Amino acid sequence: MAAVTVISPGLQTTVQDLAGRPGLWDVGVPPSGAADELTFALVNAAVGNPSTAAGLEFVQTGPVLTFDEERLICVGGAAKQATIDGWRVRPGLVVMLPAGAVLDLGPLDGMRGYLAIEGGIDVPPVLGSRSTFVLGGFGGQHGRPLAAADQLPLGRRENLLSPINVELPVITDSWQLRVIPGPHGAPEHLTTTGVDAFFETEWTVDHRSDRTGVRLEGPLPGWARSDGGEAGLHPSNVHDSAYPVGGIMLAGDTPVIVGKDGPSLGGFVVPAVVIEADRWMLGQLQAGDNVRLVPVTIEVATAAIEARRSWLADLRQEPLPAATNPGTAARPGVLREADGQPPYTIRCAGERHLLVEAGSAELDLTVRVWIHLLAQALREHRPAGVTEIVEGVRSLLIAIDTTRLGPIQLADHLAELASDLADPETVVLPAREVTLPIAFDHPEAHEAMRRYATSVRPDAPWCPDNVEFIRRVNDLDERDEVFEIVQQATYLVVGLGDVYLGAPVAVPIDPRHRLVTTKYNPARTWTPQNAVGIGGIYLCVYGMEGPGGYQLVGRTVPVWRLGDERPWLLRQFDLLRFTPVSVEQLAHERAEIAAGRADLAVFPATFSIADVRRIEREAPVDIATLRARRRAAFDAERARWGA
Repeated sequence: MAAVTVISPGLQTTVQDLAGRPGLWDVGVPPSGAADELTFALVNAAVGNPSTAAGLEFVQTGPVLTFDEERLICVGGAAKQATIDGWRVRPGLVVMLPAGAVLDLGPLDGMRGYLAIEGGIDVPPVLGSRSTFVLGGFGGQHGRPLAAADQLPLGRRENLLSPINVELPVITDSWQLRVIPGPHGAPEHLTTTGVDAFFETEWTVDHRSDRTGVRLEGPLPGWARSDGGEAGLHPSNVHDSAYPVGGIMLAGDTPVIVGKDGPSLGGFVVPAVVIEADRWMLGQLQAGDNVRLVPVTIEVATAAIEARRSWLADLRQEPLPAATNPGTAARPGVLREADGQPPYTIRCAGERHLLVEAGSAELDLTVRVWIHLLAQALREHRPAGVTEIVEGVRSLLIAIDTTRLGPIQLADHLAELASDLADPETVVLPAREVTLPIAFDHPEAHEAMRRYATSVRPDAPWCPDNVEFIRRVNDLDERDEVFEIVQQATYLVVGLGDVYLGAPVAVPIDPRHRLVTTKYNPARTWTPQNAVGIGGIYLCVYGMEGPGGYQLVGRTVPVWRLGDERPWLLRQFDLLRFTPVSVEQLAHERAEIAAGRADLAVFPATFSIADVRRIEREAPVDIATLRARRRAAFDAERARWGA
């Protein structure tokens, strides 16, 4: 089999394909795929490959390669200094690379470069894609960036299309990203002037941006509220809701554009979504670039992507010039709403997603069950064109293929399904009771705290010790009481994929066990795999190493194991209990579960709202007293922040 050999790997060179692995957003698996999807599509088509073929993406410095068989190649993106045996290669031009010749792809004149090879790179697909997800350690070349001496198998050359030279998009240091305002906005989360300022600002790309998300530097948002209530101390905090790729979440006071390797679920406001036609730009934004967010209508976004598809279908056409428009800061109106039990709204989250939000901003497990029933009904009566269904705490995000299904058509279908749901108060859901070992105060959790205090925000109120912060904000007398409450609680899994790879977001069924805290602002850049944290009233087990914002209390065993038929080991509405163990015992149990020699301790169970009502009837005074006490401590902590 023909192969390419890596002489020098360049910087963060990975195998990617165009589509990535859609369809697993609901369990925290990002699509991955080429960050600059337009350039990748163009160079791939240039050498005659089908859209499914894989190529290479690299950052700032490209790899040096040699092939053992001659192949057509095309380079693009910021790879403007590529050479073959010292001879310059023009981007967008299809050239024959002789066997044994040396292709040097760097340095780059920008952020990311791309290489398409006739026949594509034929590494084994993982979860339906050859794309590399480095943080998760799978896809591409053994789930990692390329290394010197790697050999990548090449695909077959038969039955490909004729090659064609292509015109590539312009890379600059000053960008205009067209966005659709919302789904969150004024007056609930931001003030009207705050929304206007958000779109009038010239933002700067932060150096901590990567494939998970692009951070923007600029003024503080104009918040319309003082905090997020039970979702957290900061006004950016909301009950966990799914993000679309290209969604701009306000992680604390920092806008972060969700990238191809970004998180599917989290608890932050999303005031705008980058339109699909401009999403390629996210792959080329680099530190110091200037960015303007230009609000447009859904009609403008739809026309832009239809023109893009038409062009890519026949590259012999002249590419259409970028549309100009005055922009509008108006958030698209509600598509459907109802005042029933619970009340709900359906609105667009960009042009490719609908967001259903139900109930009030306070946690109501009845609403969570209703969301689940609606999601189940949609899965059973799924129109062609629905590509993702992601459950949040009081929300449901649905992704659509707009070539097959329109948002209004889907909103009508959802409203019809909602009118025929069972009463969530009467439903008994199948569940499992899962016991997880936990090492409280795990050294890796404290290492994450130390790194944050050293390199991000040493003056944060949760520094240097997250557990002490939780104690203080919940008006507990002793630090160990935090651990005691976590151990006593039975947690209900109300979301999967919060911080990736089947990671559960869970809430204590008994309100007396609901510790209230807040998420980091700004978020951590590093969290150990399977750290256990609390944000708002929610607990999360981190599925993998990566960024995060929950206050850390310890560490547990893996909740994701690639190789299983269902790599996510937990499910919606599992009942979680934690048993304290030593650091040494946890290390042993982690290794056993990761290797498949042991499994989680699981027993059949059920969950119903009747379980919650019984607790509420048994201890109404205790519950009310604790809520008032914690709210007072919560308010006092927020007041100290402003002092």
